[in-house]
Amino acid sequence: MTLILENLSHVYGDNKTLKGLSLTVEPKEVMCLLGPSGCGKTTLLRLVAGLERLTDGRIRIDETTLATSDLHPAPEKRPVGLVFQEHALFPHMSVAENIEFGLKSLSLHARQARRKELIDMVGLTGLDDRKPGTLSGGQQQRVALARALAPSPAIMLLDEPYASVDVVLRRSLRESARVLLKRAESAAILVTHDPDEALEMADRIAVMSDGRILQVDTPDKIINSPRNAEVASLFGEAQTFEGSVSDGVFNSEAGPFQLGVIDRNDDTDQSDTLVTRPAGLSFRESNSGPWEVRDIRYRSTGEVLFLSVDDSPSAQLVRVDASFSENYAIGMRGELSLQSHNAFLFRRKS
Repeated sequence: MTLILENLSHVYGDNKTLKGLSLTVEPKEVMCLLGPSGCGKTTLLRLVAGLERLTDGRIRIDETTLATSDLHPAPEKRPVGLVFQEHALFPHMSVAENIEFGLKSLSLHARQARRKELIDMVGLTGLDDRKPGTLSGGQQQRVALARALAPSPAIMLLDEPYASVDVVLRRSLRESARVLLKRAESAAILVTHDPDEALEMADRIAVMSDGRILQVDTPDKIINSPRNAEVASLFGEAQTFEGSVSDGVFNSEAGPFQLGVIDRNDDTDQSDTLVTRPAGLSFRESNSGPWEVRDIRYRSTGEVLFLSVDDSPSAQLVRVDASFSENYAIGMRGELSLQSHNAFLFRRKS
């Protein structure tokens, strides 16, 4: 079933948390809501779940209206599964009892069969009788996901479910959760403020800011064709510079960047803004160049150069990806130029 959000608005007191937001999520699609804290992501999830009441707009599942400002069915009356960061498992119940909690309308045999299917799916075989308090954080999150999926909801909502687990475990949980969500064929919405999580989990990403959606696109288009500087700045350790273009050079307070051929968006209503990732810059040694290497750090994929045009404490350092094969050294001078990818110039409308 398709989830359709039409012109949703919501107000907390005098604070407008959502401002005419519209979005469609298809069956078997994982949609990620990405944006900073306070932009309206969780409020949107709570409206779909029935934990908050709409101020205006309509929520539909296919052609059936689920909620409006006047129609507000209780959460348990909605075909929605919920997974939160805190797991919210019943501590006095076993893993099996937690998963079967939403299946009381089924026969005992059907409940047990569905529970066994889900326990196997989330990789917790043999833990049926364990209590949540005896499980690791990752195992508890798998139980919470299985419990939410148990009634086969049309809509799955996940609110930063992996924020409380360590980085290594988080990656494996993402991978298994995506497989499960696709297999369940629900329309799924995942809330996150982590761009990497959005890229790894999503079929499409909706970038939010101040109660509105800035762009909805596939991960590839969000990364390579951002509509504005705010979207571009979310990914790949992006750095943002204000300035102006003259004679093939973007001049900023940090220093000059040779434009070369870079991706541009001449239709956006922005001041002259450059957003570049470390991979979007190239450093070329030149004794007369304005930039100087101040530090060199290391990653598994190569070196990262830190450059500035002067050595004052307030100088803005610019990060540049570099290959292990090059012989860079602190104190080396040179020029910076922009690559054809991972660098974006947003021009002021004339």
